[in-house]
Amino acid sequence: MKKINSVVWGVVLIAAGVLFALNALNVTNIDVFFDGWWTAFIIVPCAVGLVTERDKTGRLIGLLVGVFLLLCCQGVLQFSMVWKLLLPLVIVLIGCKMVITGLFGNKANKILEKIKQQGGQPQVGCATFTGCNLNYDGEPFEGAELTAVFGGVKCDLRGAVIQADCAIQATAVFGGIDIFVPDTVNVKISSNSMFGGVTNKTAAHPGAPTVYVSATSMFGGVTIK
Repeated sequence: MKKINSVVWGVVLIAAGVLFALNALNVTNIDVFFDGWWTAFIIVPCAVGLVTERDKTGRLIGLLVGVFLLLCCQGVLQFSMVWKLLLPLVIVLIGCKMVITGLFGNKANKILEKIKQQGGQPQVGCATFTGCNLNYDGEPFEGAELTAVFGGVKCDLRGAVIQADCAIQATAVFGGIDIFVPDTVNVKISSNSMFGGVTNKTAAHPGAPTVYVSATSMFGGVTIK
């Protein structure tokens, strides 16, 4: 993923450099500083993120915001109309993603549901206006449900015994959740974010057990390290 990110940004910078050079040599006469040129600092990173990032919902929302602002600067739309439509559009996009996730399945939720059907119970960590530290050193781990509301949750799985695929459901609302995983597992994320984000700092390990994370963040964040 980092290689793709580097390549895409490299192409963007090369294209920008070539354009400036052609303008300087009078080969082209493209007005770089058109009305609303500053929206490129919103549109371009979000467009690149759609290709390189795993969590695409936030990038898509940012891209739509940038395009709407550009159209306003160009006189195609009125600013008053955009602000009226922007929030409903963002809510609709998040709702659509949640519907699609529900219809086509979420591996993390399926694993947790299977644990409950077999008579087991996922580990629970909840922090409301406080902090919560969970440590599973030497313990078998199959799944957990983590919730942070105006608080923080730290879930340390680096010493846990993970022999098969497992799952974590993480919900952060005005709070943060940090999940530490061992170097011997893969991590796959399904996320819904609204004014928040999910970050995966782990590396891939083909053939290793997978930790499936279903993350929801609203004005909060979930980080897997």
